[in-house]
Amino acid sequence: MGWSLGLFRALWRALSKEVKEHVGTDHLGNKYYFIPEYKNWRGQTIREKRIVEAANKKETDYEVGDIPTEWEAWIRRTRKVPPTMEEILKNEKYREEMKIKSQDFYEKEKLLSKETIKEHLPPPVQTHIKGHASAPYFGKEEPSEAPTSTGKTFQPGSWMPQDGKSQNQ
Repeated sequence: MGWSLGLFRALWRALSKEVKEHVGTDHLGNKYYFIPEYKNWRGQTIREKRIVEAANKKETDYEVGDIPTEWEAWIRRTRKVPPTMEEILKNEKYREEMKIKSQDFYEKEKLLSKETIKEHLPPPVQTHIKGHASAPYFGKEEPSEAPTSTGKTFQPGSWMPQDGKSQNQ
């Protein structure tokens, strides 16, 4: 199936006036092509295309990172000019440096956090509060069913309503 698809594509390019211009090759072996805007045999204007021919021809073997970021930006038209090999190598070196720096920072932060956690955190406090936080008497003594008055201070008829009125009226 692979050779027939290639033959069909070559035949199509020959009939459609599609001309591939080789733009560059990356360090992974992928080849990049530019097809300028052209008119086909029916007079339709076909817009420009940017194509990559992967070094690994099988589509199932493609993985993220098989195309450098700079070339992917060119393919997706987020950059106008194709990248140079020097630019790709410079950016690759920068990414490796950032990866090393972030690993160093992570390791230092891990060591510092272990030391400072013990220094800055107060010792755990033991609390013995009965009840639930949503209870109206949380943190106070819970009401009990047993009476708390001894009955020695009680005098019949001594209680009066708050507004000063008696109940008999």
